[in-house]
Amino acid sequence: MFKEYDVIVVGAGHAGCEAAHSAAVLGSKVLLVTMNMNTIAQMSCNPAMGGVAKGQIVREIDALGGMSGIISDKSMIQFRMLNKSKGPAMWSPRTQNDRMRFAEEWRLALERNTNVDFWQEMATEIIVDKGKAVGIKTGMGIEIHSKSVVLTNGTFLNGIIHIGEKQFGGGRTGEKPATGLTEQLISLGFEAGRMKTGTPPRVDGRSLDYSKMTEQKGDELPSKFSYLKTPTLKEQRSCYITYTNKQVHEILETGFDQSPMFNGRIQGLGPRYCPSIEDKINRFSERDRHQIFVEPEGWNTVEIYVNGFSTSLPEDIQHKAIRKIPGFENCKMFRPGYAIEYDYFPPTQLKVTLETKLIENLYFAGQINGTTGYEEAASQGLMAGINAHNKITKKDPFILKRSDAYIGVLIDDLINKGTQEPYRMFTSRAEFRILLRQDNADIRLTPLGHQIGLASNERLENVNKKKKEVAELISGLKQKKLQPENINVELEKLNSAKLKEKSPAYNLIKRPELNVLQLKEIKAEGLNEYLNRYSNDILEQAEILIKYEHYIEKEQKLAEKISGLENHTIKKHFDYEKVKGLSSESREKLKTIRPETIGQASRISGVSPADISILMVYLGR
Repeated sequence: MFKEYDVIVVGAGHAGCEAAHSAAVLGSKVLLVTMNMNTIAQMSCNPAMGGVAKGQIVREIDALGGMSGIISDKSMIQFRMLNKSKGPAMWSPRTQNDRMRFAEEWRLALERNTNVDFWQEMATEIIVDKGKAVGIKTGMGIEIHSKSVVLTNGTFLNGIIHIGEKQFGGGRTGEKPATGLTEQLISLGFEAGRMKTGTPPRVDGRSLDYSKMTEQKGDELPSKFSYLKTPTLKEQRSCYITYTNKQVHEILETGFDQSPMFNGRIQGLGPRYCPSIEDKINRFSERDRHQIFVEPEGWNTVEIYVNGFSTSLPEDIQHKAIRKIPGFENCKMFRPGYAIEYDYFPPTQLKVTLETKLIENLYFAGQINGTTGYEEAASQGLMAGINAHNKITKKDPFILKRSDAYIGVLIDDLINKGTQEPYRMFTSRAEFRILLRQDNADIRLTPLGHQIGLASNERLENVNKKKKEVAELISGLKQKKLQPENINVELEKLNSAKLKEKSPAYNLIKRPELNVLQLKEIKAEGLNEYLNRYSNDILEQAEILIKYEHYIEKEQKLAEKISGLENHTIKKHFDYEKVKGLSSESREKLKTIRPETIGQASRISGVSPADISILMVYLGR
């Protein structure tokens, strides 16, 4: 082991793995500290990656040179593109994954990097010298020194597991909590809070009757996350859908008086958009059923994840109720669902680089910042790892704007607005979502990732090739003229209006009722031969750019206009008390968050457009 590390990463979940990987690839000597080497990259909750807006984040991580997309592709057992019935800004890739293979692939990827060392022990203290993080102290009293520290503790900080009236310390079932760090950080001046999340029971798939459920297959032509040549699925495992009913709800309600969520034992707020089954029954009492997704945990295991049945009720009530769900009549439970309560640190205490404002060279990433979800955590880990490396090597910070990436939206929301409940990414959070699509993450971000040394030459070459082919295709479609007498019969078959005069193929793709895959089937005018020269990815990219050309241009102009505010910097110790006319709320928020630019100030909750105008006038803008 090295005598001193450049970066110590505490915690080996999704955030920790991406932080260690990114810093190590950039050249830093990294120590990854975990309480259990056998749970590196554990999928603590559902065995899946991506989903609405989350899939865009995984694509962005991959485009920058991160590993989450590659690991997901290597371990996926099913792929689905969600929201295909909506516009392409809403399309979101999602994989069902083999839980054991996912963790194995991540560990192997980290072990292959000679810049990464591992240490299995609890970190109990940050070593601070003159306001800087310079290492950690472990539970055995070992001091390990470094130039920076990244904390990615997940749900382990003073974690308490709740099952009915039982409660015990733990960061995950069967694993002890992390203690000491919260208390030290509070003594250093940090503000801490409590949050709650939960997980459903795991059951024996051999005991289920799938004939009573609806099968949910993967896409007929499965795609993947990574822009590199990762495996494409040849076969897939199906998921299944079933529903709760009144009988299930009545049984669950008998345990409400023992529920830690209702009797006040849990103080932390849980995720609004992934509530427990008892919370759903309570909040949506008018509904007599709730959807349950039956998700396999891997290729070769019988274990099933019961998505939608998260609960902290007593285990006997869980088992009795779950057996009333269609298909679960003879269900055998492997382990009950539980809630977990843990410490987090409001993210308004962070800079845009995820470095803490109070302690230099100390970074927070993942659930410690109040987020929920593997994807949100992984993206923060990636950015923290990059910025920790850049800081100690005296390079410029790496910052993504809201118009650059969902990752930029996520970090901007956290540091400017904070969060009182577990933060989850949605497409609705991104005002520039037409620009931030899953299909163009490589075009948006790979040049940036390559510039800092994280994305490989191969990735950049792939992007340049893709851009060239898309441009060639669009140009060719504009030049390829179609004769009405040759093409109208085919258009009639597709219920599309006939051409009245000679027209470029480009105009057909603009029609909302037509898509490029349909046009690939038209043999007239050699249209199919021309389109078949290009891969489906190139065709899809060109189609989106053609169909939504004016919307994309309009949003691009708006993004450029707003990004101008980012160029107006505010000095670190600017005195807001001198600025007359600011509202008291605005002045208080500005003093607390200390925005670095006018643009950042404009996005702080409680700072009005009028306050920004006053501030700009005062600053001579």
